Amino acid sequence: MNIKLILQLSLFGLAMAIATVYWIPSNIEPLFWLAIFLVCAYLIAKKSGGRFFSHGLVISLVNSVYITTAHILLYDSYIANHAEESNMMAQIQIPVNPRILMLVSGPIIGLFSGIVLGFFAWIASRIFPQKQNWK
Repeated sequence: MNIKLILQLSLFGLAMAIATVYWIPSNIEPLFWLAIFLVCAYLIAKKSGGRFFSHGLVISLVNSVYITTAHILLYDSYIANHAEESNMMAQIQIPVNPRILMLVSGPIIGLFSGIVLGFFAWIASRIFPQKQNWK
């Protein structure tokens, strides 16, 4: 595993963690993630050295840590800017603190998005193969 690449690409997740709290509304957030996933998939394919799916999975899991942490710590600002999520949480009949719900659902979402990014990275590795160094 290329840990340096994973940490560098996970910075997109850190940026999105803050941006989704304050600036990016839920209705256009998937477009940002699609662009990030495409860039990450290409860079994983070109720079990881292999294990493309695993790199994508780990990057998304790290992203989920950043995002979940930011949304929990900045909960009041997040909910103030995301009325739809607030309404969804209010409709849930389970008497659970919304922050706990975020803590549980964040890694699950990270796992599923990791599967998607891993798949994108695997496909990108077939489209953009790494050049072989012949010695």
